[in-house]
Amino acid sequence: MAANDDPAIDKLRQLVAPSNASVDPTTVRVQATALVARLKALNRNANAATRAHKQATTEARQEMDQTHLGLQNLLYEKRHLEREIEKCRQFASIYQDVPLHSLEEFQQMAPPEARTEDVLDNPHQLMLNRLSFELAERQRLASPFRCQCIIKLDLKRKELVLLKEELLKQSKVKSATVDSVKSQIDALMKTATEIQKRVDELVPPLPLSADPTPAPG
Repeated sequence: MAANDDPAIDKLRQLVAPSNASVDPTTVRVQATALVARLKALNRNANAATRAHKQATTEARQEMDQTHLGLQNLLYEKRHLEREIEKCRQFASIYQDVPLHSLEEFQQMAPPEARTEDVLDNPHQLMLNRLSFELAERQRLASPFRCQCIIKLDLKRKELVLLKEELLKQSKVKSATVDSVKSQIDALMKTATEIQKRVDELVPPLPLSADPTPAPG
């Protein structure tokens, strides 16, 4: 008997053994029917267990596939993030070329809230605060120069306005002079015309002389 055989199989072997040839056939048939029913039940249970194991295997395989797919996605995302991090590390920002106050100067001159222990321990925040401090200092230093430029521009504007007014005044004077000269010329022309008329009235025009007759020779 095999180690995994059900007792029903062993009993069936016993029923068909030559030693049971004298046993009543009816008894053998009844026992055999019960044993066959037992084997059918075992077969159904085995089929059900097989289906259950197949289903469990399929579900486990699907779960494993999903896990593997998730792992692949995570690896892809990891590689993508690594490439982006490398790009960021290689990115050359303009702030790297901006001359800044030294760290010692920053710690001495910057506002207390911009140079706390937490800020000094955080390189990123420290650089942001140094840039902000540099901008504020440059704006502060540039304010007097900006005021001077504004004053100079305002004075220049006033000079240009005065020059414009003077040019307009000169233009008006010249225009008035031209108008006056023109009026005088018109008056002179009118006077000359009247004098010419009076001369023509007082001095009659000379008669035209006849052609001289040549003397006979």
